[in-house]
Amino acid sequence: MAQVQRMSRLMVKTLRDDPADAETLNHKLLVRAGYVRRTAAGIWTWLPLGKKVYENVARIVREEMDAIGGQEVLLPALLPKEPYEASGRYEEYGDLLFRLKDRKGSDYVLGPTHEEIFTQVVKDQCSSYKDLPVILYQIQTKYRDEARPRAGVLRGREFQMKDSYSFDTSDEGLAEAYALHRGAYQRIFERLGLDYRIVSAVSGAMGGSASEEFLAPAPAGEDTFVDCPECDYAANTEAVTFALKPVSVEGHPAAEELDTPDTPTIETLAEHLGVPASATLKNLLVKVDGEIVAVGVPGDREVDLGKLAEHLAPAEVELVTAEDFEGRDDLVRGYVGPQGLGKVRYLADPRVAPGTSWITGANKPDTHARNVVCGRDFEVDDYLDVVVVEAGDPCPLCGAGLKLGRAIEIGHIFQLGRKYADTFQLDVLGQNGKPVRVTMGSYGIGVSRAVAALVEQTADEQGLCWSKEVAPADVHVVAAGKAVQTELALDVAAQLGAAGVRVLVDDRAGVSPGVKFTDAELIGVPQILVAGRRSAEGVLELKNRRTGEREELSVAEAIARLSA
Repeated sequence: MAQVQRMSRLMVKTLRDDPADAETLNHKLLVRAGYVRRTAAGIWTWLPLGKKVYENVARIVREEMDAIGGQEVLLPALLPKEPYEASGRYEEYGDLLFRLKDRKGSDYVLGPTHEEIFTQVVKDQCSSYKDLPVILYQIQTKYRDEARPRAGVLRGREFQMKDSYSFDTSDEGLAEAYALHRGAYQRIFERLGLDYRIVSAVSGAMGGSASEEFLAPAPAGEDTFVDCPECDYAANTEAVTFALKPVSVEGHPAAEELDTPDTPTIETLAEHLGVPASATLKNLLVKVDGEIVAVGVPGDREVDLGKLAEHLAPAEVELVTAEDFEGRDDLVRGYVGPQGLGKVRYLADPRVAPGTSWITGANKPDTHARNVVCGRDFEVDDYLDVVVVEAGDPCPLCGAGLKLGRAIEIGHIFQLGRKYADTFQLDVLGQNGKPVRVTMGSYGIGVSRAVAALVEQTADEQGLCWSKEVAPADVHVVAAGKAVQTELALDVAAQLGAAGVRVLVDDRAGVSPGVKFTDAELIGVPQILVAGRRSAEGVLELKNRRTGEREELSVAEAIARLSA
């Protein structure tokens, strides 16, 4: 027997208008349909209907994690700072980390993710290779102090996540655990009904080597990814690489200086010389842990500061200010060139390859230089992919023009390796009686994010549109209003509930049929069964919420159809 939920007793308040501060579909519709309520910026209360959807998503995640041998645990969210100091992430997370003190003055954090704590748990519980491999997971609230929480439950200061961790004695075991999670994630997102892409990604503050993201394409997404129309390549733009293609440094004319007054920007320089911006070399100055570093990219491209920060993490990267030029005769603002930087470290995008020739600053006021050749007139200390990726950039695999899209990150899997095991000296006794350093994987799914992503991908003009797997009910029975209609609706709801069908029945008195029908569309249960004008004849109307198809059925036919 399944639950029959009567709307006359359900705490749900639907709204006709969008919240004033709502910009995304999930924010508008989850609030309007009575699924969530804003408690504070980035902090949400899940109301009864929303909690049912959230739990259905969590159930699917649990079922697939259990199927690959995962064991569920629950770790605390309030954590001592020392493990995060040991891993370096107490500083790396910066302002994102919620920090607090207890009454004795001891320092704690609210867990943003739990690699450190899981490592300590396994160190305490596992001492031999016979105890491994093991996969542990939890579904728990995480905390990050987002500067600008937005997009409803999509980007909050607290959010619900499934995080799992694999522990193995060999790299081969890690690869197997990674593959198990990858397959489980595919099944989870397919069961949820999400359109998704698996893309190459960067590890960031998590550390480790191999890393892939699961992205749900949606205009509201904060991630930008590339998709190749000719092959199966897909990647987060931060992970897109460009091959270094050196050419001969021979045959170029000698470098020469040009009088270029009032041309401190690429735009003014290109216009003054009548050349395309792509012929110029842009040199961006940044501070890396306080030290000035120059970054060179073609003049028609922008530096992706996020990419640069990822490459240089955990170092802090910030733009230089006017004050940084004071007392530096080697740095002429607006006219910096790599050929005269002296001790300043020079980084460059692979497009600035050896043998390429550029127009760039001459390190003198109102002066640029032409025919400045990489590998002849200046050297690059390190090559990093740092430009903002654009549509049409060549695919790293086949060379075809890439397409750009927006997406919501719904999952991320990492081969962490031994980063955290080294930090906490996580060893077990191996088969040969000697200590073996454990290797780890880390795997996250945003449970609350998945709810938001489903709304963004499936909602229509009328409201939410859930799949059966995640909907708060299987069928929404609507009593049009008259006594005979309400009596029939409640009777049918009871029979469906007895047959194991989850039912939401709108038996509210004093509410017009129009409002009830509008609310049914807004709430988004997959099947809507209406006790309307032919109720006295025992005839109901069944509507498919997603397709809009309607048909009239007898009570027996409706119960048989919906119970099947």
